[in-house]
Amino acid sequence: MSTHDNWQKSSFSGSGDGNACVELTSTPTTIHLRESDTPTTHLTTTPAPLAYLLHAIRSGALTTPST
Repeated sequence: MSTHDNWQKSSFSGSGDGNACVELTSTPTTIHLRESDTPTTHLTTTPAPLAYLLHAIRSGALTTPST
């Protein structure tokens, strides 16, 4: 796996140096996501599936599983 040096912190993570944030970086064809407290674990996707997921979240199409 190639290294990505331009990780950007989510604006929803707040300010400060805490480890509770989502970071992302991209190449021309992929998007890489990671949680800052486990930076060696990445989720890699392409723009279309990520856009579909974000749309489903924003529209309320996804529900929380009952426990």
